[in-house]
Amino acid sequence: MSDKAAKIQELIEMQKKFIAYEQKNGVNFKDYFTPEAGHELDGYRQSYMDKAMELVDIAHAEKGSHR
Repeated sequence: MSDKAAKIQELIEMQKKFIAYEQKNGVNFKDYFTPEAGHELDGYRQSYMDKAMELVDIAHAEKGSHR
C-alpha cells in the first residue's frame, strides 16, 4: 500500500471511530474543540488535521504544485 493510500485509510478509520463515538455519546462543541485531558476526543481534531495536511502535501508533490 502506498503512503498516500495508507494516509487515506488512516483518515477513514478515524472518521469511522468518530462517527461511532458520536452516535453512541453525542458530541458537543466543548468536547470537540476543547476536550479535557484524557477525553476520548483529546487530540483528535489536531491529529486528523495533521494527517489530512500530510495527504495534501503528498498530492501536491505528485502534481508538482505547492500550497
